[in-house]
Parts: sequence; structure tokens; C-alpha cells
Amino acid sequence: MDAPTVATRPLTHKDLRLFVIGAMLPVLIGAMDNTILATALPTIGRDLNDIRNLPWLITVFLLASTACMPLYGKIADIHGRRLTLCVAIGIHLVGCLICALSPSMAMLIFGRVVQGIGAAGLTSIPVVVLGDIAAPKERGKYSAYFAVTYTTAGACGPALGGFLSDTWHWSAIFWLAIPLDLAALLVTSTLLRRLPRYERPHRLDLIGAALIVAASVSFMMGLNLAGVRYEWTSPMILALFGGAIIGVALFVRRLLTAPEPLIPIAVLSHPVVRFATIANACGWSAIVGLNIFLPIYLQSVVGLSATDAGLSLIVLMASLNISAGIGGQILCRVTHYKALPMAGLVVAIASVILLALWADRLTPVSFQVLLLLIGAGFGPTPSMASVVVQNVVERHHLGIAFGTMNFSRNLFSTILIAILGAMVLAVTSSIGPGGGGELRGALPPGSAEAVEAFRRVFFTVAVCLSISFVAVVMIEQRPLRTDLPDSKA
Repeated sequence: MDAPTVATRPLTHKDLRLFVIGAMLPVLIGAMDNTILATALPTIGRDLNDIRNLPWLITVFLLASTACMPLYGKIADIHGRRLTLCVAIGIHLVGCLICALSPSMAMLIFGRVVQGIGAAGLTSIPVVVLGDIAAPKERGKYSAYFAVTYTTAGACGPALGGFLSDTWHWSAIFWLAIPLDLAALLVTSTLLRRLPRYERPHRLDLIGAALIVAASVSFMMGLNLAGVRYEWTSPMILALFGGAIIGVALFVRRLLTAPEPLIPIAVLSHPVVRFATIANACGWSAIVGLNIFLPIYLQSVVGLSATDAGLSLIVLMASLNISAGIGGQILCRVTHYKALPMAGLVVAIASVILLALWADRLTPVSFQVLLLLIGAGFGPTPSMASVVVQNVVERHHLGIAFGTMNFSRNLFSTILIAILGAMVLAVTSSIGPGGGGELRGALPPGSAEAVEAFRRVFFTVAVCLSISFVAVVMIEQRPLRTDLPDSKA
């Protein structure tokens, strides 16, 4: 049962290209779900007459996706990548249908939970597929394709969501996802048919997943309610934060005592995997935070429409994609492959700091230049992080290792979004959209408080990128292997 099943003939370059193509569409769908509602939230709140619970449409999706990512990694190691990915697509499709038909906020939130469970597989399994077919030395160029797909979807999400909600109805966001899911199901079931298989038995840690979700929900409820409905020192808020601490403690205990915990201690004990996971998680959470809160900044403070606010992020997407593509190619050809990601992160950190300092006097040109530098600076980091993990992890642990990386990325993103939301939600809701006309000169009277809130948001994002930089520095730079890892333990 422990012996892996291998392909019947060597894989050709055409096979590899088909596998990559087959895996990229699910990544695009899953990544777009993270941000596509950002610009549509005000419209949804007005239509369903519920502004107060809007943040949960983002956070419950991220929570469900976060908790299920490590589980998908293990399921893929047990039952194979293609079957697991098809199941994930099916669950995501059901979630989209529930959301599209939702007559109330409660049902829409439930649909987002189902969507998140499916999206966890859409974004995590394709990364494992890449580890099965490409050696670390060659992985960089293929990883760049996935990074480009992920960032394109994330950056296009706000523009597409704003356009659909302005032009038709917010439910069109979910109706559009259904034919995409059907196409992904067709592509996955055909193009990934010859994918090599390396199944191994694993146990699913459902208790660990439940504990981390409970702790995260308690923490985010405390952040969302404190200072708005209850005082920070009220019994309700203290109980929520206390519950979060207890949940984290129980989760850590579970990691140390479970036969096969949700996040394997053996995998994270490797310093290369640990620091690569931190670098990837903190960096991506910063980018996701910008994708979600920059449109809110542009609508609430600057006064742009939902569509225009989303379109303003195209430069961030384009620069990140180009940088990721170039970085992936360079990664395969140089010995000191950490140099470019480190230099890029310094540029990104400086740009976000300037974004914070100039929040009240940005011009259209300076805003777009800063987004260009942020995207170009962060682009090389994700490919490098995934390559160094594959370089040190055995093949039959790839699903677990990459599931842990994706879990950490989503968990950091979820917590960061909750923190950033607590910083700006009360202020921006009191100011409302349409405050400032164009992106130039001084902001309108009465928005100084909102500017300060967004300054705090941008400085927090800079801190996350700084942690990512330190983690990259700490990664041991080992020569990249030119062969696939041994399939045996």
C-alpha cells in the first residue's frame, strides 16, 4: 500500500505543458474568489439590507478555505491529485449556486462557506501537481505561470466584481463562476488523466481543523465587534479573545500530540520549509490585503466608482505578473537565487511605506508608480519559496508540505484582513463613498480620520512584507536538484 504508482511511460514536454494548463484554470477560479467581492460589498449590503455582516462574506470564505487546505493535501496524497481536484471543483460549483440564489445575508454567508471549502482544493492541489512533474531546478519557470495566474485573478477580481455589480447584479459574480467550474472540471478530467500517481496512506486531522477555525472565528468576531457594538474591555469582547487564546492553545497541543496533525511538525521542523512558509504567507497576505483594501480606500476616501477602483489595481497585477515570470526564469539559471527576491522585497516595503506617508496627497501618476513597484518587488518571492520547499521535501510529502504552505498563507491573510478591517470599517462606513472626486491633491474635508486609518493599514502591510524579507534572508541557499525527489520515505 505504501508503494507509489508511477506513470507507464516517461513524461514528455508536451505532457508537462498539458498538466500545467490543466491545473491553471482551477487556480484562477479559486484565487479570484479571494477578492472579487471587495468592490461589490457596498452593493450587496444595500440590496440585502445588511451592512453590518458584510465583512463575514470575505472572512468565512477565507476561514473555510484555510482549514481545508491541509486536508486537501493529505486527501490528494491518499486518493490522487486528479480525483481530489475534481471533487473540489464540484463543491465549489455547489457553493456558487447557493450564493447566486441567496435571498438573504445568512444564506449568502453559508454559500461562501461552501465555496471556500471547494476553493481550498482549487488553489492547493495544482501546486502539488507541479511538484509531481517538475524537478526543483525546472520548477521556477512553471511556478511563475501559477504565480501569474494567481495574481492576475486576485487583481482582476475587484475590477470584475465592480463591473458586474454596477452593470447587472451582484449575483452575476456567482453565475459567471458556474460555467468556469464546468470548464475546469472538463479540463481537469481530461488533461490530468496521465498524471503520475504517488498515493500514500494518511490520517485526516478534522479536530485540528475545527480548533483553528473556532479560534479564528472567535478572534475575528472580537475584532469586528470591539469598539463598534461593545467596549474593548466588555465581558463579551474579553470572552471572545479568551476563547481565541484557548482555541490556539488546544490547537498547538493537538499539533504536538496527534498521530498525524493538521500541520505536520516533522515538515515544519525543517528550517528551509519553516522560513519559506513564513516568507510566502506574510508576503501573500500583504498583497491580498492591498487587493481588498485599496479598492475600499479609493471608493470611500477618493470617491471612485466600484469599477474604477477595481481597474486602478491593474498596474499592480501586471507588474507582479511580469516580475514573477522573469523571476521564475532567473531562478532556474543562477546560483544565488535569493538575491532577486530580497532586493525586490526591499523595493516593495519602501513603496508601501511611501503609500502610507502620501495617502492624503497622492496623484494618479504617483499612485500607479507605487503599485508598479510593489508588484515588481514581490513577484519573485512566491516562486522561490515553493522551489526551495520542493528541493528539501520528499515527493510523498509534497501534498502535506504545500498544503501547509497554503494553509499558512490563508490563515495569515484571514487574520490580517480582520485586523485591517477593524482599523477602517467604522471610519469608512461613517464617511461613505463618493467623498473625494479624483485622485489628486488634498482629500475632502472630514476625511482626515479615514486617511489616518488607511495609513495604519499600509504601515501594517509594510510590516508583513518586512517579516517576509527577514524569512527569505534566513532561508539556507542550497543548490537546486535537477531530478525529481525520491518517492520513497
